[in-house]
Amino acid sequence: MTAKDVEDSSGLRSAGLKAMRDALPGVFPEGDIDLRDGRLGEELVEIGLTSVWGALWAREGLSPRDRSLVTLGILIALGAEGELRTHFRIGVTNGLTEDEIAEVIYHASGYAGFPAATAARNAAREALSG
Repeated sequence: MTAKDVEDSSGLRSAGLKAMRDALPGVFPEGDIDLRDGRLGEELVEIGLTSVWGALWAREGLSPRDRSLVTLGILIALGAEGELRTHFRIGVTNGLTEDEIAEVIYHASGYAGFPAATAARNAAREALSG
């Protein structure tokens, strides 16, 4: 049995695919997809699919909108600009307005620091322009 078979049997992979498709409409084709690319660390995306998208984003208890707010705050504090670009778009998909995203950035400046907030603002501008 492969790692993928174990993930499928727990339902986390399927739940993760659904949560990812809901958050990023039109990005992933329907049906079962293999996210491995044959390069070093190729299983990282599959691990994220089950552990983050399947086990966390697919949980009940917080709405996708609320999960986006929490995720943005954490990513700003971590200075994770690449992830922020994706999650700003996910936030909009989950119902956040650009004004609300700006408020998250402003609020984070008091806790994560002005440089982190400035980097987040720049990532938001890049992700949401156009």
